[in-house]
Amino acid sequence: MAGKNKSRETWSPATQLVHEGALRSQFGETSEALFLNSGYVYSSAEEAEARFKGEADGYVYSRYANPTVSMFEQRMCALEGADAARGTASGMAAVAASLLCHLKAGDHIVAGRALFGSCLYIVEDFLPRCGITSTLVDGRDLAAWEDAVTPNTKAFFFETPTNPVLELVDIEAVAKIAKGCGALTVVDNVFATPLGQRPMELGADIVVYSATKHIDGQGRCLGGVVLGPQEFIDETLHTFLKHTGPSLSPFNAWVLLKGLETLPLRVARHCESAAKIADFLADNTAVAQVHYPGRADHPQYDLAKKQMAFGGPLVAFDVGKTKNDAFAVLNALELFSISNNLGDAKSLATHPATTTHQRLIPEARAELGIFDNTIRISVGIEDAGDLEADLDQALSTMK
Repeated sequence: MAGKNKSRETWSPATQLVHEGALRSQFGETSEALFLNSGYVYSSAEEAEARFKGEADGYVYSRYANPTVSMFEQRMCALEGADAARGTASGMAAVAASLLCHLKAGDHIVAGRALFGSCLYIVEDFLPRCGITSTLVDGRDLAAWEDAVTPNTKAFFFETPTNPVLELVDIEAVAKIAKGCGALTVVDNVFATPLGQRPMELGADIVVYSATKHIDGQGRCLGGVVLGPQEFIDETLHTFLKHTGPSLSPFNAWVLLKGLETLPLRVARHCESAAKIADFLADNTAVAQVHYPGRADHPQYDLAKKQMAFGGPLVAFDVGKTKNDAFAVLNALELFSISNNLGDAKSLATHPATTTHQRLIPEARAELGIFDNTIRISVGIEDAGDLEADLDQALSTMK
């Protein structure tokens, strides 16, 4: 393959995301092959026995592993700097598996309170059904993390930046607290993207992604991935996935591989435009507040500069005073589509209080900075000037 005489260790992320992990069949295809099979044939009964015992390399069943899925996992490892990875059927499958494979009845988890609605359900509702207690803390408050630790705390879990108002958690400091009590640190890195933040370099043990978002980046399929140390992935996580079955389909893995090839180009455009739009919104009199880590008026701007490569592809802002004000702006948008998804090539806008965070009572949303007039936008790869013009005409309904 191209670049075969160059050490892989010197490849930049842009090169890794085109070439790393490729497994060519005997036909020498250029694009990664799509292996849609569920099972595998063995040359002998002895070979089948050896594979099932783990004494011989090779695939056994696509619920366990698949060549196309393996290529995606290896490429993600190269990007993230992780020892090993496992693909999952969705981002939520990745989150749930990363916690459930490790925790057991009697254990305790500390989590940042600013979580995506489904993640909050896992921590607050589902884990307790398994006898696993949880404590939610303000992720920005390091003392709160320390105070929440109990003798049976086994995991810390948080997202940063948070959904939807882009608060930050100090990954390095929280991971240090976790290591002090023997707990694993699990970071949901979706909003920053793997190009914008590297949690493992800051001390995190496990990183999870909804690959549905920027990794695919074109709204085509679901997928997730869990990355971490070899032993955790190959033994603890793999055993759980093998027997519970939230497998990443080979077709979706192939789509995600194609998405990874253009990830650096798309993320650069997303973030460049998001920074421009955040500045534009800050200057609009109809906007009460802008939430964007790349702006100096973000309360955690110094932390953003420390642990993020850029401000990110999402922007949140408060418009007017009421839900009706936010709805008026959303309904007036022409280029932005109303959708709860994010990380798409197309620009998307949503109203978190009535979609992603609607299960929270108003008081709980207010504690997280989510108000009835809060709008979250996922900036796409369209021309930034066109996006600003669309926002300007929509916001003019408030003037």
